[in-house]
Amino acid sequence: MDPAASTKIEILDTTLRDGAQGEGLSFSIHDKFEVVRALDKLGITWIEAGNPGSNPKDADFFSQLSKPERAKLCAFGATRKPFSKCADDLQLQTLLKAETEAVSIFGKSWDFHVIDVLKVSIEENLTMICETIEYLKSKGRNVFFDAEHFFDGWKSNPAYALAALETAFKAGADRIVLCDTNGGSFPGEIRAGVEAALMTLGKQAPLLGIHAHNDMGLAVAVSIAAVEAGCTHVQGTLIGFGERCGNTSLAALIPSLQIKLGYSCIPDDALVRISELTRMVAEVANVPIPSSMPYVGSSAFSHKGGMHGDGVLKVNRSFEHIDPMLVGNNRHFLMSEVGGRSAIAERARKIDPSIKRDHQAVRAVAEKIKTLEASGWAFEGADASFELLVCRELGLYKPLFSLLAYRVMSEHPTGQYIACCHAWVKVWVDGQDEVAAAEGNGPVHALDNALRRALRRFYPSLEQVRLTDYKVRVIDGGAATAAKVRVLIESADSHQSWSTVGVSDDIIDASRNALVDSIEYKLMEIS
Repeated sequence: MDPAASTKIEILDTTLRDGAQGEGLSFSIHDKFEVVRALDKLGITWIEAGNPGSNPKDADFFSQLSKPERAKLCAFGATRKPFSKCADDLQLQTLLKAETEAVSIFGKSWDFHVIDVLKVSIEENLTMICETIEYLKSKGRNVFFDAEHFFDGWKSNPAYALAALETAFKAGADRIVLCDTNGGSFPGEIRAGVEAALMTLGKQAPLLGIHAHNDMGLAVAVSIAAVEAGCTHVQGTLIGFGERCGNTSLAALIPSLQIKLGYSCIPDDALVRISELTRMVAEVANVPIPSSMPYVGSSAFSHKGGMHGDGVLKVNRSFEHIDPMLVGNNRHFLMSEVGGRSAIAERARKIDPSIKRDHQAVRAVAEKIKTLEASGWAFEGADASFELLVCRELGLYKPLFSLLAYRVMSEHPTGQYIACCHAWVKVWVDGQDEVAAAEGNGPVHALDNALRRALRRFYPSLEQVRLTDYKVRVIDGGAATAAKVRVLIESADSHQSWSTVGVSDDIIDASRNALVDSIEYKLMEIS
């Protein structure tokens, strides 16, 4: 039996503490509650919810926070100040006031930091570690000792780095966490450091943990190396948020440990929600998940090459290392000139389940895509435009309106309360024409407003549709301002979103292409 199969790995998420130190991140108290709820649903063992001694917001958050259903809460702080008493240390009193089941205390384990940064003797630093842990234990708290800069300290002065661990162990620490604070260690160095720590602490030692940073892009790799060397407690942030290059991404680490290596990190019924809950935390943080993020990213199981798509359709594991459903993600076939007929047929079956790879419409769509993409079109990020293309080739497309004419005007400068852009459109719907005008913050916004205003009399459901994203790509930069451009538009209503594409030498006309496709897709869905 694989020894990993029976090994429980305790996960601590520090999104709300270490992750919140990432550039551009700021969580409100309400945001923090939402993150705690998501992590609790994911089955994370410990949530390090902040540092109540560092700022009033974290202190207020802890005072309002109720205990999650499954996860346990942890507050974070430092050892007592040099040459002082724990009972007089205001930060330690704030930690106790948070009333969490555990507290994380960081202390120096690199002699360089002790002498040159903290500016105390190495003996006083060990006393600070010992007395802080003993004091918090006497108050009934579980104490996690974060050995800051352990791996740098171990490489510089191994005896002192290990002495810091031994001091924490003898003082009663419940977890001893080895921190690669600078993120500069390789997996082999991490493995050797963990083995040295285990040898020093012996069999009676508390759970040993790893806390890695991603400065070399190795945080997940070194965390796995630490677990394989004997760590049974892992810290990180769900999406990898954190200072500089971030922390270990738990959304990448947990599936690797649980699916690939057989460790138990979170409940199996929670693992299938990891993609959904990761996206939820990203929404709260107002930070998009990178499409290439392992396991949970939108491109994690996307296939564009024809051979890859064909192989996956025949045998999934030919080009996928796991079943995407294990982590709640989906397989996605990207439509392009290299996509192949198998991928096109797979997507076309959403419209007509009887379609096979050799269907005439599939061949026609494949040729059409090659021709269009040679002219600058791209369908891999425009699913709705692709479906309209398929419907046209299958004879299922029925135009629901025609844009007969349009005009867009910009005025500069404008008064403070006057929109700078105005649009006029004339549409034809079922034998009737309609003219409408609207203003907007820019030409595309004005055109969108005018087009939907003209069509609303015929199709009231368009009231629910809104643009959620707009991207422009210059196709031929050498042509400068005369270059052909590609516009991608994402639209949404109350229950779904869809993307469309338009290409033209004129950015407004390219936007018109994408806007018309967006509206036609919505109308085709409800007709």
